[in-house]
Amino acid sequence: MPHEVIMPALGMAQDSGQLLAWHKKPGEAVAAGDVLFEVETDKAAMEVEAQKEGYLTDVSVEAGSDVPVGQVIAMISETPEGAGKAGNAPSPEKTADTAETAPGSVEAGEDELPDGHQVIMPTLGMAQDMGLLVAWCKQPGEAVAADDILFEVETDKSTVEVNAGRDGFVAALLAEAGEEVPVGQAIAVISAQKPDKAVSRRAAGAPTSAAGETAPERQEKTEPANTPAASSEKRVTAKTAPGVAGRVLASPKARRLAQEQGLDLQRLADAGHPQPFHVKDLETLKTLHVETAAASATAQRFELRAEVSGTGFADFVAWAKDNGGQADQAALLAGFAAASFGNFPAKVRVENMWQSQAYSAASLWLGQVKPADDDQEVDLLVRDLRASRISALQLDAGKCPVISILRQGEDLALVLEWTGDRLTALQAIDLLSNFAGRMEQPLRHLL
Repeated sequence: MPHEVIMPALGMAQDSGQLLAWHKKPGEAVAAGDVLFEVETDKAAMEVEAQKEGYLTDVSVEAGSDVPVGQVIAMISETPEGAGKAGNAPSPEKTADTAETAPGSVEAGEDELPDGHQVIMPTLGMAQDMGLLVAWCKQPGEAVAADDILFEVETDKSTVEVNAGRDGFVAALLAEAGEEVPVGQAIAVISAQKPDKAVSRRAAGAPTSAAGETAPERQEKTEPANTPAASSEKRVTAKTAPGVAGRVLASPKARRLAQEQGLDLQRLADAGHPQPFHVKDLETLKTLHVETAAASATAQRFELRAEVSGTGFADFVAWAKDNGGQADQAALLAGFAAASFGNFPAKVRVENMWQSQAYSAASLWLGQVKPADDDQEVDLLVRDLRASRISALQLDAGKCPVISILRQGEDLALVLEWTGDRLTALQAIDLLSNFAGRMEQPLRHLL
């Protein structure tokens, strides 16, 4: 059947638009997506695309004419001859937002709406059939100025903040945040006087929910005019809002800044934060991003293994006791580990089967390895398990890299465990290689 072409609202609350030019001639074939005409308001000029495939017919408005928003200006028909239905009256299905009592705005059996200026779901300059109401920026009974942002609406291509268009009071809100509303349908009423009772209800013919269940029947709620406006922080969540179906609701500015900063608004939705999201929610999103990145890095545990002869260190312990007066094997291991780590001063904890002791190493010299306070965090942990029967292990690396020393017959197995936020792969290879070299040939430490 023929498809009506109307004068769109372009996302603003203007009363009319000037048709600048037709891009198709009467009787000419058009495809869906072809630019059909250009229209200009006081704030924007835009090309409007055809919604349907067919032939442009019944053109009733010439280029250069000012046309009320919502008026049918042409038809897209199945044949070049047309249907002869286009006229100068606004379409009942796509009521202009300028009408005070537009036909079709109140369904049979409904209570009368408050008197005032009806605001419709705009087309945003596109040829979409529906718009997703992201959020109301004003509450029932609240005063508005012409330049105040009244609501935010999203289509398949853009999200726009829409101004009230005139001074007055919000007498009625005829759709809820999260609902998809047909283009041209009245969604609010702005009255000149403060209403005795401000109306708030669901949209007429609200779509089914994402789960396929019918949305609850429309309920009308009234609020006395002297009731304080509801908090602007009341927001819907994607899990409960009808018609959202996987979309993330966000203000245009928040969406733009998130894209510029490489932030994914879906993370906020997944974490259960209430929608629609605004600019202030981006700080929470940044925190989630950092926590997720840190958790991801911490969760990645890595391990390197090396095997060395067990005689080299045993001989060095005897030599250090007889010639250097150093009988503390744990201090020698701490010195080897600190030198292998390469960052001075370094603090190393050595644990064995009987005790745990922290050491401070000021330089490569083993004589400068001294016991340290146990309360401070350490840079490296050495587990000396040579006296145990343990031959393999896989433990939590904890807050710092861990080197475990295991006995395997006459040899020693060295296992380095670390997490990705503590060492890079090259740093870990360098650390274990140096430590293994010192354990096998301890005199290297003295050179």
